[in-house]
Order: sequence, then C-alpha cells, then structure tokens
Amino acid sequence: MKPFRPGVLPTVVVLLLLPGLVALGCWQLSRAEQKRQLLATYAERRSADPVAATQLPLIEDSAYRRVRLYGRFEAQHSLLLDNRIRDGRPGVEVLQPFHDQPSGLWLLVNRGWVPWPDRRIPVSFSTPDQPMSLEAWVYVSPGAAFQLQADPQGGAWPHLVTAVDAMQFWPQLQLEGFAHELRLEPGPAAFRLDWPVVAMGPEKHLGYAVQWFALALALIALYLYFGWHNNKEKRHGDRHESVQHL
Repeated sequence: MKPFRPGVLPTVVVLLLLPGLVALGCWQLSRAEQKRQLLATYAERRSADPVAATQLPLIEDSAYRRVRLYGRFEAQHSLLLDNRIRDGRPGVEVLQPFHDQPSGLWLLVNRGWVPWPDRRIPVSFSTPDQPMSLEAWVYVSPGAAFQLQADPQGGAWPHLVTAVDAMQFWPQLQLEGFAHELRLEPGPAAFRLDWPVVAMGPEKHLGYAVQWFALALALIALYLYFGWHNNKEKRHGDRHESVQHL
C-alpha cells in the first residue's frame, strides 16, 4: 500500500480549519431548525383568538400572541425606527405609547411604516385622539444583529432610533409598561404593515450550511490530493537520484 505523506504544514492547516468549518455548518443547521420552530409558533399563535391586555402580564411566553386593546394613543412621546426600507423607498416605523383602559397597562405599539423621502423635512404622521378598539400582536425579536442606538435622552420628540427596547423606553416617561413591542393589525390607526417574521428564513440557513460543509469536503479533498501527490513526487525524486548515483 502506498504511504500517505501530506506534510506537516498541510496537516496543521487542516487540523485548524476543519473543525471550524464543520462547527459552522452544524450551527447553521441548528439556526434553520430554530427558525422553523419559530415560524410554526408564529403561525399557530397568529391564528388563535386574541387575548385581553389584562392577561399579558400573566402569560409566561407572550411572543406573537394576538391582543385586544381599548384605549388611547399618547401622541407626545413617539419613536421613529429609522432605516426601514419598503419597495426601495426609505422610511420609518412609528411607535407610540398606548394606554389600555381596561387593564391600565401601558404598551408600546408599532403602527407601521411611513415614507420619509426627504430627511430635511420632519416625518409626517397623525395620531388618533379618540379612544380606539385595536388588535395587535406581541413582537419578541429572535435575536437582532448589533446596532448602534441613537441617544433617546436628548432632542425633541419624536425620537429617531435605530433599535427599540421597550424596557429602556418606559423609565424615560416614568411609567411602568409592557416589556415588548406590540405590532398593530390592520385598522384605522395602522400605517403600512408588512413586517417579515424573520429576517432570514430556514432555507437561507440550510444554504449556508451546505456551503460550509462543501468547504470542509474541499479541504479534505485537497489534503488527500497533496498527500498522495507529495508522496509520488518524492518517489520520482528518489528514483532520479538513484539513476544518477549509478
């Protein structure tokens, strides 16, 4: 049997890179499964009947649950979530405090997207001043990428932000409110409502997993090739030296 002699350097490179490539592929597979479970949970809870806002503090896992609201928007302290693109057009999502009268609970409600074509001009939107019956659903981020947060402490309202954290928002108003954002369902108070559930679907993660595993296989193939190739060159070299010696 022909000896396998890949050399020290290729062996070190493979030992360093191969575990990382396999681990990245496995991680993408696990992310794909997490996204499948998340989408299944979303579909199940979005098809269920809405619960009253009074039940929200009692629900251990409130993500994607539909909620019935009745109360008023508080127009003075609005948040504008920046860098939201729809159909290639720049805009913002408008989030406003909402006081649910039956429960007395404050909630941060995302009313949807409005265009902002000229940043030199303030965003234009209106706020209903009468009590309203609304339906919304609880949005819990599955893990947002790192973002720089605009400083919400200074400047005039509405505040322009690049990320939303309801838990940090309520202390600014000296109020106790619900810990997550609620996204409005279609109705008279809603703007454009076409949020993706996840930024990247399971199929994208599967595609990335295939790429990582393919790189791992390519690395192994190169390692085997150079191992046999180096051995063949060495045997030819030894034979040439033997002929010269004779």
